[in-house]
Amino acid sequence: MTGCVHIIDDDEAIRDALSFLFASRGLRATAWASGEDFLAALPQPDCACIVLDVRMGGLSGPDTFDRLRATGCRAPVIFLTGHADVPVAVRALKAGAFDFVEKPFNDNAIVDLVLAAIESHTARTAELGARQDVERRLATLSAREEEVLRLMLQGRLNKQIADTLGIAMRTVELHRSRLIAKMGARNAVELAALLSETGLPR
Repeated sequence: MTGCVHIIDDDEAIRDALSFLFASRGLRATAWASGEDFLAALPQPDCACIVLDVRMGGLSGPDTFDRLRATGCRAPVIFLTGHADVPVAVRALKAGAFDFVEKPFNDNAIVDLVLAAIESHTARTAELGARQDVERRLATLSAREEEVLRLMLQGRLNKQIADTLGIAMRTVELHRSRLIAKMGARNAVELAALLSETGLPR
């Protein structure tokens, strides 16, 4: 696994226990005694997951989470709490926290949860990257190529596209060939699959 698990808890015993636990499962971890300390060290380019205590002296876990998200960091966050605080849990999950765990926690369960959070985040980041790449390629199409693409995706044949746009079929073929090349596809079927996978264009 690449990236670091950041543990933010004002309880030194919890920090030490989690650091040892994660290391025993091959996870690199860094511990922070407060939300303020962690936020002051941002950006953390290797931030794979954050384990964040809810109740801390100084900045609370939820407030740390809000400020973290305001920086643009989208690393998965798992909240820890020693108190069954349903409203806080609901707020955190609605705001995009990955999960909410009560202390005392099961060692294997929390490591598995961290691994699941990292895997989910990695997959989501890859999907977002692929979509942004397709969007960049779509932005290189001319207005006419976009029209041809839209009609292609409707299943229109070259002759039908030519009639609809009032241009020669040979011109349609040229636009079609160019837009497929710009999109990095080998053929129309591959292009349709690429756009379908990324949900583009609408």
